[in-house]
Amino acid sequence: MSEALTSAPLPLAGEGAAKRRVRVRPYSDPYLAGTGLGLVLLASYVLAGRGLGASGAFTSVAASVADSPVFHKSDWLLLEVVGVVIGGFLSALVAGRLQFAVERGPRMARAPRLATAFGGGAVMGLGAVLARGCTSGLALTGGALLSVGSWLFMIAAFAGAYALAPLLRRAWR
Repeated sequence: MSEALTSAPLPLAGEGAAKRRVRVRPYSDPYLAGTGLGLVLLASYVLAGRGLGASGAFTSVAASVADSPVFHKSDWLLLEVVGVVIGGFLSALVAGRLQFAVERGPRMARAPRLATAFGGGAVMGLGAVLARGCTSGLALTGGALLSVGSWLFMIAAFAGAYALAPLLRRAWR
């Protein structure tokens, strides 16, 4: 893969920090990444007896700690969430994309961007609780099991995202 040059803020730097040239690797091939994700899903079925999904981790751990403070095989969801955070951090570090910044459009201030991100995350969390699962669990695990409801959800989620994108694009220009 070829490496691209980009201008990025120094790590841990605040607003108005000096910029420097850093080598940034291109994003992974989506087909290769999708194949890898499918293999991770298969491994989770083989090793843990269940699919992927993050929203159940906290509920699962809280329920098992109330029952017994000893770690159980069913608590692997907590390890999954920790692994996602560590893996994302290491991936960004290795690719030269690690920076601490608030991604926003030029016409959106930092506070409204953080408020909308927090609000969107809260709505997604509430939806995951009401649906008894998160989008990753529904899409990946349900889709792999050929669940009609999972496929209908994914079609609706993508249709909603495409419909809403033109409205949100204005805030990023």
